[in-house]
Amino acid sequence: MRMFALSLAVAAGSMATSWAADVPAPAASASAPMAVATSASAPGASASAVSLDNRVQDVKSDVIRLNRDLLVLEEELLFPANTQVALFVSMDVGVMFSLDSVQVKLDDKVVTNYLYTPLEVQALHRGGVQRVYLGNLRAGTHEIVAFFTGKGPHERDYKRGTTIKFDKTTEPKYIELQIKDSSKKLQPEFEVKVWQ
Repeated sequence: MRMFALSLAVAAGSMATSWAADVPAPAASASAPMAVATSASAPGASASAVSLDNRVQDVKSDVIRLNRDLLVLEEELLFPANTQVALFVSMDVGVMFSLDSVQVKLDDKVVTNYLYTPLEVQALHRGGVQRVYLGNLRAGTHEIVAFFTGKGPHERDYKRGTTIKFDKTTEPKYIELQIKDSSKKLQPEFEVKVWQ
């Protein structure tokens, strides 16, 4: 029995020794592939990052496209073509008049008040057109009254209005409020143009 215990102890000691000797070797062999894997995965990691970046950009463009489609759908649902009316403001030259604000009344109800920044006025001078109102109207006769406030000739405060009566049918109605210079009268003119 003693012999068995001694041989067991010797066997256990040699196993412990061989086990202790084996421990660093796997660690060393494990670190070597790790270093190789790290150096090999560096190009893979950058390729993975590029792939991830491309996927993020694709998702961003999909979200932008989806948002645009949702806005179009929202406008179609909220403002169906058979009741839709849109009002736009445009300027031609604009030397005689510097626009500050626009107020629009539709059938004696104020539907919009808009205060312009200098950058917006510059955009209008360069040919820009701004949609100031989009809404629904039932078929029939309606009246628009628009008031333009700003600086007129000789830097005087200037407030002018224009009005138009129009018939709304089942088709969408687009109306442009135009500000033009009149060189004959040396003052601005305000007109309304109805587009079909």
